[in-house]
Amino acid sequence: MDKQVEKAIRASLEKYSEVSKSSINDFAKRVLDVFSLDASFMEKVALMDEAFDDEPKLDFLREVFFDLIMINFFAEDVKKLEEDYLDSKEWEEIEEDTIDRGTELLNVLLYIRECHDEDIEPELEDFLKEFLLVEEDEFQDEHRIYEDVIASQILMESSIEEIAKASNELSDDSELKDLFYPIMTFFYEPEPDKEDVDTYTKNSVDPEFDASVYALLTSFNQL
Repeated sequence: MDKQVEKAIRASLEKYSEVSKSSINDFAKRVLDVFSLDASFMEKVALMDEAFDDEPKLDFLREVFFDLIMINFFAEDVKKLEEDYLDSKEWEEIEEDTIDRGTELLNVLLYIRECHDEDIEPELEDFLKEFLLVEEDEFQDEHRIYEDVIASQILMESSIEEIAKASNELSDDSELKDLFYPIMTFFYEPEPDKEDVDTYTKNSVDPEFDASVYALLTSFNQL
């Protein structure tokens, strides 16, 4: 199991437990065991889904954890497969079967991994222009999805409170309505101290989700 993914899972669930004041130790162990299995990608996804089915109060994290299981596959599981597996018919069919799974958080996680590889700090402008290529004509789908983020880059010069305010003012049909606050705050402060985290959680309208996702991102970013 990829160490960054393991840290992200643990941090996310620990933060959820702290905010919700509930114990989910059994669920955490179950999910970590699934990610560590020597099994196919789709077998792991099925087992992860079973874990979430049995813990419905955590269902809001299901698709975020799908992003993590994807990252774990790219980082660890694919090493055990043929070199050109990601170009195979089998993987193409998996991509088609899971096209509606996961969230845009996957892009952020892939970007963080790229930052580690290149030894650079994550920055919103770099993420949008150099990783997502939102200014290129052939990447206008990304431009549409990240439209609210693109329009809100000035928030990188403001505060967590202002990011929260902007998040609450997004229209319900915004492509990144749920993820705007944790993603923008991550790029504003990728290495928060306790005061930052407390401010972030206090200003959230959905602290269980927001705090869990922010903890996931910041811990995944830790080397």
